[in-house]
Amino acid sequence: MKKLAPSILSADFSCLGEQVAWIERGGADLIHVDVMDGHFVPNISFGATVMKSLVGKTALPFDVHLMIENPDKYAADFITPNTQYITVHQEACTHLHRSIQHIKSLGVKAGVSLNPATPVDTLEYILEDLDLILIMSVNPGFGGQAFIPATLRKVEELVRLRQERGLSFEIEIDGGATLDNIEKLLNAGVDIAVAGSAVFGKSDIEAETRKFMNIIK
Repeated sequence: MKKLAPSILSADFSCLGEQVAWIERGGADLIHVDVMDGHFVPNISFGATVMKSLVGKTALPFDVHLMIENPDKYAADFITPNTQYITVHQEACTHLHRSIQHIKSLGVKAGVSLNPATPVDTLEYILEDLDLILIMSVNPGFGGQAFIPATLRKVEELVRLRQERGLSFEIEIDGGATLDNIEKLLNAGVDIAVAGSAVFGKSDIEAETRKFMNIIK
């Protein structure tokens, strides 16, 4: 089943609860939570406290994307009744297998993200342990960037590997998704599409979410 995960990085934090309610009414499947520390990526976003403020205000699951150094140290802070996925970056983890096992020990699904220049084969010996692989289709750190077309080759490679090895990890793409390219992403094999400014940057967020969902479903 294909899913939409609007990223609250692009939301208006002065009315975050209201905007999340709009994407929920629009049919979104997940809330994508982009956490940035100003070290691993050149920007600072927010921490667990902001995400936890939504607990009890939405039924949508949290898709937590840790773009931070030392993710093992902070992963447990993002565990809530809504948390479904926690994803760490291959480039930020010295002991990636240990990091994945740590996330799973917290009772949620574990994912790994790859920056645009990081090849899929860096995950060769951990594919079987992953619930999710997130392909960055922009350079991480800022919303509103243009989609990098070459990243679709990674999606196609992951689809092939998943089929050849009989695995079941989901493939997510993050960065530059729009109504103009979402169908192309889904056709390439993307299971979860993250959309930020393409949803939250519009005047009618609920209606824009519905437009995405009409294509995805």
